[in-house]
Amino acid sequence: MLVLAHISDLHLDGSPRSTERAERVRDHLWALPGRVDALLVTGDVADHGTEAEYEEAAGLLGLRDGTAPFPVLTCPGNHDARAAYRKALLGRPPAGGPVNEVRVFDGGAVLMCDSSIPGSDEGELDEETYAWIEATLDGLGDRPALLAFHHPPTTLHHPLPDSYPLRRPERLAALLERRPRIAGLITGHAHTAAATLFAGRPVLVGPGVTWTLRLPWEGERAADRDAPVGLAYHVLDDAGRLTSHFRTLT
Repeated sequence: MLVLAHISDLHLDGSPRSTERAERVRDHLWALPGRVDALLVTGDVADHGTEAEYEEAAGLLGLRDGTAPFPVLTCPGNHDARAAYRKALLGRPPAGGPVNEVRVFDGGAVLMCDSSIPGSDEGELDEETYAWIEATLDGLGDRPALLAFHHPPTTLHHPLPDSYPLRRPERLAALLERRPRIAGLITGHAHTAAATLFAGRPVLVGPGVTWTLRLPWEGERAADRDAPVGLAYHVLDDAGRLTSHFRTLT
């Protein structure tokens, strides 16, 4: 069994507000009395993609000093900048290509995929990323896997996230058809806790830390900045079934 805590869209910008909300969910997770195998952060770690924002994130998430009680897994979003993300968040040489990584656990593997397009709010898994996914899955044998990336591959019935979709979702659907060991897709971007299906697989959208999306029937202004901080827990069991639980922190 694999247990993931999941947060998304911190949008750290150096302001006291963004820092406080991120610290609130961090403190809650760090104090959990029971088992969590990893924390997954599905993009938009920074708001402007600056090194200073990633340095704050690295300190806040325990990536700089190793103080996190479990591994912290990240993938970029449309507000993130690859070179600064690599240098200041991951402590690696800056580069411009997609940031793709895998972490293998006893209960399954998490493929953190880069769906960002530099200079665009839309998303896409590019040729290099698809080749990496295929090669990585080949090396996992029959181990179940989760794909994590920022942009949901399907509509969420709100004009804001639906205006900046994942391009070419049909290619992802074809991959899922060929790869039955992919148990689900974990995304962010929409700032709303959501669950749906894509190509027969569950899609779990993480709530935003910085603000929550108001749906069209909830009010005119899209951003609810007073909503509680949200997080999710995803459990991948030994049968390859994915179960999710959503929480808010007041």
